[in-house]
Amino acid sequence: MSNAIEGVDTQAGQGDRIEHDSMGELRVPAAALWGAQTQRAVENFPVSGMPMPRGFIRALGLVKAACAVANLELGTLDGERAEAIRQAALAVAEGRYDAHFPIDVFQTGSGTSSNMNANEVIAHLASAACGKAVHPNDHVNYGQSSNDVVPTALHVGAALLIEESLLPALQHLEAAILARADELKGHTKTGRTHLMDAMPVRLDQELGGWAAQVRNAQRRIAQAAEGLHALALGGTAVGTGVNAVPGAAEAAIAWLADETGVAFRPNDNRFEALSSQDAAVAASGALKSLATALMKIANDLRWMNSGPLAGLGEISLQSLQPGSSIMPGKVNPVIPEAVCQVAAQMIGNDAAITIGGQAGNFQLNVMLPLITHNLLQSIELAANVSRLLADRAIAGFTVNAPRLSAALDRNPILVTALNARIGYERGAAIAKRAYAEGRPVLDVACEMTDLEREELAALLDPRQLTGS
Repeated sequence: MSNAIEGVDTQAGQGDRIEHDSMGELRVPAAALWGAQTQRAVENFPVSGMPMPRGFIRALGLVKAACAVANLELGTLDGERAEAIRQAALAVAEGRYDAHFPIDVFQTGSGTSSNMNANEVIAHLASAACGKAVHPNDHVNYGQSSNDVVPTALHVGAALLIEESLLPALQHLEAAILARADELKGHTKTGRTHLMDAMPVRLDQELGGWAAQVRNAQRRIAQAAEGLHALALGGTAVGTGVNAVPGAAEAAIAWLADETGVAFRPNDNRFEALSSQDAAVAASGALKSLATALMKIANDLRWMNSGPLAGLGEISLQSLQPGSSIMPGKVNPVIPEAVCQVAAQMIGNDAAITIGGQAGNFQLNVMLPLITHNLLQSIELAANVSRLLADRAIAGFTVNAPRLSAALDRNPILVTALNARIGYERGAAIAKRAYAEGRPVLDVACEMTDLEREELAALLDPRQLTGS
């Protein structure tokens, strides 16, 4: 097989060849491995310039290879054609021919154009490899429909990215947070509620909350991913399995599970599998929950790093790049800012996926390319930015211990610890005076209560107030 031809000009012009489909003849760039139906889609959908994502093309190649294996096992394709299709499809899955998948994300809602793109490229490669004519529909797409292949590839692509990329990245992030928490047990700081001074907490407790958010996000995502393991393959056009060979979908899905190590299975109800994308919506919802956790952690880091003189200045994030084109010496929290932008994109993607999910008109969802693009993008962005957050923000920040201590010493809210001894109202009076005079609460409490300074110091010890 030839390697992918980089930079293929998708527009017909000089050096074309003539291809045909059921609608007639059409000029296709001579270097292109696709055929007439792909070319029609290229010309019909010059919308965004964004092709379908790599994860989807990989999954599409794996599905086509799986179907070729099943058709060979069942004797519905001859051995030479089936093996040539399998090899070509796996080459597509590996990414060797991505330049030949030019169709825009915003295309026909079933993704038929992308399915035919794969059929045509694989047929072209397989024909050259085995010396026999391999037809895109009659051989590569045998026993299949775009209506079951595309939702199957959507699920496979998303499940693989979650399993291979996102969950390991989140495990890495959780481990990085826990490692820093263990290092920072000795630091106590002012807690904050409503962004206002509150009772003290330890840094390891604060980071432990972050780690729990990431751990819970993993659990939700893994649970949602199980829904993606149920595949539509075998439903063909409307869920009835018309033209499908009995047992072929089951054999193909079993091969996919063995090949990928993911527990893919036939969907119990293929009408649901074709007409809805509830599993994708659920997975996106779990990703949105992760996005909110990532944004919370990133914003906490930004606040803690703020200043360094006029802000909180509790920590210093690693200096990665100059922060201003006009203000020399300024350094910004660039990684947390990138994390927040990714989180915003994920939340926006979820909104579009939610709208896409309700587009299951009767027997087919007709926003499959949009759902595919947004879901895979959210997974990939989350995986990438989680590693950045771990390695370039969490792992490298330093603690400004004197700043933490100075703020704690002057925190009037510590008087809360005296409630049981002096009552809420006297405590409030002490706090207000300490605020007004800018004095440590210990000094004011000594003046306004009958308690000995030694006892007050023990009761107001910030470290003791953080619990176990």
